[in-house]
Amino acid sequence: MMPAHASTPAALPPLAGSLETNASYADFIWFRTGGAAQYLARPKDPADLAQFLAALPPKTPVFPVGVGSNLIVRDGGLPGVTIRLPKSFARVTTEGNLIRAGAAAMGITVASAARDASLSGLEFLRGIPGTTGGAVRMNAGAYGRDIADILVEATVIRRNGTTETLPAAAFGFSYRHSALPQGDIVIEAVFRATPGDKTVITAEMDRIAAEREASQPLRSRTGGSTFKNPPGHKAWQLVDQAGCRGLTIGGAQVSEKHTNFLINTGTATSADIEALGDEVRSRVLAHSGIALEWEIERVGHK
Repeated sequence: MMPAHASTPAALPPLAGSLETNASYADFIWFRTGGAAQYLARPKDPADLAQFLAALPPKTPVFPVGVGSNLIVRDGGLPGVTIRLPKSFARVTTEGNLIRAGAAAMGITVASAARDASLSGLEFLRGIPGTTGGAVRMNAGAYGRDIADILVEATVIRRNGTTETLPAAAFGFSYRHSALPQGDIVIEAVFRATPGDKTVITAEMDRIAAEREASQPLRSRTGGSTFKNPPGHKAWQLVDQAGCRGLTIGGAQVSEKHTNFLINTGTATSADIEALGDEVRSRVLAHSGIALEWEIERVGHK
């Protein structure tokens, strides 16, 4: 990868960070599949990102991505500019009962910072394998809590390059969803915590880690939960009852360990994974009459 001043395509504005063309998503998203990003931008800092977006032609698609733990990028790749925030956006600090987290900070990092400050209420973030920015965008949740329960405010750089700090209410949170427009990028979030006993907090985080290890295929090439839980039901149970445990299409398989996870057994394409998910949805609908909704985001050209 070369510095932006040496490699910036003529159609794009300069970036102080780095800019890469035809960057493979399969190199970093959890499934290790998918086509290329037309452009992959890693801004140096918020000012660099804001200036870049302000100068970017308005019709150019912008797609922010974290670690790709909840993402299928189709094999034809993704047009426009993919934004990946580097480690400079991953700082986490405590301010009284508040935790300020950069959008590139992982859930476990935020939960650990809260624990170290003897602050409770953020333990569930130990069970969310993505970044803070992605968690805010999709109202990620686990173990009975979600981002909407703890968010005070978040700072966003709009698609036009303006920066705004928005209260939690402005995100229009619902189950695994926010109203944040696609081209807007979360760069920082502030979470509310409560004073707690560090020993108790540590024990709860350890419990969550052990439960995930025991029940989820963490050592496989996988994504997060594939389908949303329908009201009154657990998606994994519906998938299991429809006879889909271990179901395979190409190199993609429904996990034997947890049926709401799809895995890349080593040779899967994104098309295999998406086709398997759609087949599971068809079988669940036929068996139970319930239409499962995708929780994993699917983007790009087939």
